[in-house]
Amino acid sequence: MIKVGLTGGIGSGKTLVSKVFIRLGIPVFNADYEAKVILNSDKETIKQVKKEFGSEIYTDQGIDRKKLAEIIFNNITALQKINAIIHPRVRQYFYEWLKKQKVPYVIEEAAILFESGANQELDLTINVHADELVRVRRVMLRDNTTEETVKSRMKNQMSDRQREKLADYTIHNNGDRMLLPQILEIHQHILSKSK
Repeated sequence: MIKVGLTGGIGSGKTLVSKVFIRLGIPVFNADYEAKVILNSDKETIKQVKKEFGSEIYTDQGIDRKKLAEIIFNNITALQKINAIIHPRVRQYFYEWLKKQKVPYVIEEAAILFESGANQELDLTINVHADELVRVRRVMLRDNTTEETVKSRMKNQMSDRQREKLADYTIHNNGDRMLLPQILEIHQHILSKSK
């Protein structure tokens, strides 16, 4: 079974692309979603996060994501610490999920696929690209946030140019090219490799 990584900068349209692959019958493991689940349900992870960032990082509803974001998006050391706690658990969940799949290929969607080194465990990678201006506008609308907040989050991600160099495929999602033909072409290419 071929393991494919799907990544892209914040606001690039990774989730939209994932939904298309799901419609094509390809299972998608969303690493960012799983990380949120782990942060709120995995007892050992919760213990480590509280030890590192203080017990007030959790409320009765679970992790205070706003408070955590304020800490990690302005402090690279804190970001590395949270990733060191979460990343190994996400990898474990991914491999448990993988055992249940019976398809030619699967996709792991992750915002920091290259930054975390998860790409080294995968066979192929897809990058979703959109220009920074487009991405900033999308995220401001989606999250009802400021340009400054979006740009500070972008600072912690690899540049589009770096991602494109590392990826096997790039999907362009500025709105000036149709997505479906690009995705179908990649889908067919991966299927041909799996035979």
